[in-house]
Amino acid sequence: MAAELKLLFSRKEIAETVARLAQEISVDYADKKLVLVGVLKGAFVFLADLVRQLTIPAAIEFVRIASYGAKKESSGEIQVKKDVEITLEGKDVLIIEDIVDTGLSLTFLIEHLRAHKPASLKVCALVDKKARREVEIKVDYTGFTMADGFIVGYGIDFNEHYRALPEIFVVD
Repeated sequence: MAAELKLLFSRKEIAETVARLAQEISVDYADKKLVLVGVLKGAFVFLADLVRQLTIPAAIEFVRIASYGAKKESSGEIQVKKDVEITLEGKDVLIIEDIVDTGLSLTFLIEHLRAHKPASLKVCALVDKKARREVEIKVDYTGFTMADGFIVGYGIDFNEHYRALPEIFVVD
């Protein structure tokens, strides 16, 4: 798979952003029962780095939803491939997402997790790409914002390629 990659966010920028987000989350969730719900597969690298920077305890859970397949655009059809396994009822839940694009998948996931009756439910996204937003959605903690473009690296893939890159690139 040959594609031209252009650096968008460096290792240093990512590390500084993750540290900033962890500090904000640690302050906001002090004395709370925090559960971080990572969205697989794209958010696992971000979640791993984020949780190591937190100064508060947090449980970790994962969900996996699918809407892209092998395409660069969401199909609009969303399926839960892996659901949470721990009880979220009465706990403060923070969804950890790699990228918010159209907002359709995240809207679906928020509604899905609300059915678990958490005390609170918020969103932390490494990258917020507002240019392609199709539904209004609130991202409570944002790492980076960007215009349009398809990105890979730091856990974010294209058809299972480029996930292991330590920086984030735009695919030309």
